[in-house]
Amino acid sequence: MDIRGVIFDLDGTLVDTLEDLADAANATLAHFGFPGHSSDAYRYFVGDGLMTLIERIVPDKNRSRQEVAACMDIFLQLYGQSWDLQSRPYAGVVEMLQHLRQAGLKLGVLSNKPHAFTQLCVDRFFAADTFNFVYGQREGVAKKPDPAGALEIATLMQLMPQQILYVGDTATDMQTGNRAGMFTMGVLWGFRERQELEKNKAGNIISHPSEIVNYVNNKR
Repeated sequence: MDIRGVIFDLDGTLVDTLEDLADAANATLAHFGFPGHSSDAYRYFVGDGLMTLIERIVPDKNRSRQEVAACMDIFLQLYGQSWDLQSRPYAGVVEMLQHLRQAGLKLGVLSNKPHAFTQLCVDRFFAADTFNFVYGQREGVAKKPDPAGALEIATLMQLMPQQILYVGDTATDMQTGNRAGMFTMGVLWGFRERQELEKNKAGNIISHPSEIVNYVNNKR
């Protein structure tokens, strides 16, 4: 079946946000007197929503609901001041998106990043007409790997799931796309490794954004 739409994860797929996320998270930990973590460690901490990120980075004894909520508040303040200092689209991503738009595909973003920051990031780094639909984590919509958000975008695109390519860099993304009945594509330039993508049944694994264009062209 022809691919008529593509849904992308954001962090680690379209934009390299790791350093800004790590810096804000470590500053949050320092605010509460907790030890920080290496930037590389955040490759495995991020991707499953803000609350899960905080639960992963704070000490075991400080994971009460109240303490996690307090850390989330501080993180949002700090990240809001520094989220775009080092973050940039990955090489080849902007050109890939332009090719897909010119080919008439419908494009969407689905992230576990808070919705406001997801929109902010997309608006900052991509042209206004690049994406048809952009959603981060919202109240009332289950976060990935629940397929609800992906299926919502499919409905808005007026496409069947089988007509949509789901692109991401983590197990969570592969699980989301597979559960939604979409073809999944894992990227190797993001936060995780090939083994994780293979283990979670990525339909294809690629090393450069241009391979997305080639795949779509071959399916049309």
